[in-house]
Amino acid sequence: MGAYKQFLASDIVVTPFEVNKAFSFEGAAAMTASGVGIDRFLGTNLTTAFNPTTDPTTGQVSTQYQRLVYDSIKQLYYSNYLSSSYGDSVNTASIFPGSNTTGDVLVGNTPSDGRYFNYLQTTLAYPKYFPTGSGDIIGVISIPSRLYGDYIQPNSFYLSTTSGSIIDDGEGNLLNQSSEIIGNIFYYQGIAVITTGTPEGYGFVSYGNTAYGGEGGDNASISDYITNNNVTCSFSSSYKIHETQYKCTIRENEFNFSQNPSVSSGSTSISSSAGIFFTPGQYLANNVTGSYFSPYVTTVGLYDEYQNLLAVGKLSQPLPVSPTTDTTILINLDR
Repeated sequence: MGAYKQFLASDIVVTPFEVNKAFSFEGAAAMTASGVGIDRFLGTNLTTAFNPTTDPTTGQVSTQYQRLVYDSIKQLYYSNYLSSSYGDSVNTASIFPGSNTTGDVLVGNTPSDGRYFNYLQTTLAYPKYFPTGSGDIIGVISIPSRLYGDYIQPNSFYLSTTSGSIIDDGEGNLLNQSSEIIGNIFYYQGIAVITTGTPEGYGFVSYGNTAYGGEGGDNASISDYITNNNVTCSFSSSYKIHETQYKCTIRENEFNFSQNPSVSSGSTSISSSAGIFFTPGQYLANNVTGSYFSPYVTTVGLYDEYQNLLAVGKLSQPLPVSPTTDTTILINLDR
């Protein structure tokens, strides 16, 4: 048997917060295993006509055409950086009411390039480089959203093979062992792109498909990062969950009678003209009739409007209900 009380809006507080989980996979088999699905692709800039029969393919979990991988990455993430390594100015347009007899119109440059993820994830002025020569290749590491959640935690990405290793700098850049930029990571899409290097003049230059740094740079090729089976990939995911707090307040004049059957004196026989009948639990036991008796709370249940039990909260020890002041029990649920 229970006693019920309805929540007020002020009794329920919903608080969002982020949780993180670290992942580390060693070997190509671990990265492509069922339930993981981290894929690696080669993208190639092919200028010949597309031929679905002879065009090279790529991918270890799913199969894609190298030409399409290159074109997709270029369009989605680098089309704003083809003419300038620091990115073109953002295209904007303004509305001038009444400037045109046909109605209010946008005045200014309104191209569609800004639809894509073409802008830096930082206020720092980092250059972005994308190879555009015939036959140039890029490497793409694709992490499924079921692993990274809302986004990959900055400063957590790591990729290594027997030839070299890559980390992210927390600002959207991929660095080799000599701390030279060799690509970019897009945290909110779970995409890491290896482009081999930055333009000359920033301590780095690329020759063919191999990245050569300044002093002590590693010489791992893009193909090695994508096709080597001796590979390790690690990162931390970030996911926003919501914690709902229910404030269960027992006022000093509420719930002051115990629902425990042990406080009842048991059945009592009562005589009447119709005979003798029994009324169970009609009288309190002697040990709970004192003025200082106070019931204890051991369990709190949450119900819907139809009194269906949805959740049960057990207290670590029985809590006495105060006869002189309010008693508040807080229940936290993560969802």
